[in-house]
Amino acid sequence: MTAVSVEPALLGQTVVVIGGSGGIGLETARLARTEGAEIVLTGRDPGRLDRAATDLRAHGTAAFDANDPSALARFFGGLSGPIDHVLVTAGGPRYGRMLEMTDDEAREALSDHMLLSIQVARHAARTVRPGGSLLLVGGTGGRHITIGSGIASAVTAAMPALTASLALELAPVRVNLIAPGFVDTPLSAAILAEGLEARREELRRTLPIGRVVGPADVGALAVHLMINTAITGATYDVDGGQQFVA
Repeated sequence: MTAVSVEPALLGQTVVVIGGSGGIGLETARLARTEGAEIVLTGRDPGRLDRAATDLRAHGTAAFDANDPSALARFFGGLSGPIDHVLVTAGGPRYGRMLEMTDDEAREALSDHMLLSIQVARHAARTVRPGGSLLLVGGTGGRHITIGSGIASAVTAAMPALTASLALELAPVRVNLIAPGFVDTPLSAAILAEGLEARREELRRTLPIGRVVGPADVGALAVHLMINTAITGATYDVDGGQQFVA
């Protein structure tokens, strides 16, 4: 039997990962690289970024804070040519009672996801090839509203609508939202510290999939959304069924 050669699905394409020095961003970049993509990584920590870039043989890197509009503009303005896909993993949920937040804290809680998404979309309109994609990363945890979830719940509820609106405005560039639950990343380890293993065991016991979701699970979906040109304006949950048993 003659072997059939299958060409990598992202061969000749360029993927930019905003927040790509670790966790979900790094694993997505790794999987995209196996599909033939050239990778450009960004992150705030130059050391971590250099190590990730060496590991992946990345096409390029840039160390900056994605929530700095000027730095973000310089990065996109300095790209050597058109790109095909952008993944935004930078930023994170801000918890706390809304009435106890200062105005500056509230603005930061909103801008970490929503304003950053709009700013990246504005740059993507000028740099991403037609049919390419902008992928945003949100979450499912904020859907369970509690005292202290605050602005995180509001942002969680707003992100799917923002994504759909951007998909219309940015067309023919596609825009989709990935919403993970708990993902076993270095960031999760730093947040939970000594409670990490107990959380892992709880999830192994309660999740319908019987295991903890890892960054490669999210990365696999991200790469699929880059490849599948029929999908835009959609939100995809990747939580192993966590929201059904929480």
